[in-house]
Amino acid sequence: MSSNHYHLAQYNIIQLKEDINHPLIKEFKDFLEPVNLLAEQSPGFIWRLTGGDGASATEVETLYTNPLIFINLSVWENVDLLKAYTYKTVHSYFLKSRGKWGDNMSGHQSVLWWTPVGAMPTPAIGKTKLDLLNDKGPTEEAFGMADTAFHRSIKTPLVKHGAE
Repeated sequence: MSSNHYHLAQYNIIQLKEDINHPLIKEFKDFLEPVNLLAEQSPGFIWRLTGGDGASATEVETLYTNPLIFINLSVWENVDLLKAYTYKTVHSYFLKSRGKWGDNMSGHQSVLWWTPVGAMPTPAIGKTKLDLLNDKGPTEEAFGMADTAFHRSIKTPLVKHGAE
């Protein structure tokens, strides 16, 4: 397989302080749909996990025993476009505000990995990758946004429109 046949998958988790319908979580819940829509309209977005309603993934079984843990799983063209969405849009407010709605968790809460073009990762794969990152640290198989050594590994993502 040629090195340009990969996209970037990302998986992240949050452990809410209260049930998703609790007033403390209202701002987080109210902005799930608009922030997800923003992701879908962002350059580089490929796919995201949704629930049966086609909207947020809050009803998706997470493989965690704690019912307050929610997941997000998506696929992007490359790290730079994911970073632009994550840090240069309203999404950054939610990263900065995680402590308002989420409890501190040990270890990494997000993970990235290269996935073949056309593959739609599952929550089980995402959890496995996050566990790998937490157990072994960053590798080519599972790394974080700050682990730049793996951003341009041999699995360089497919670039659309002939530009990078």
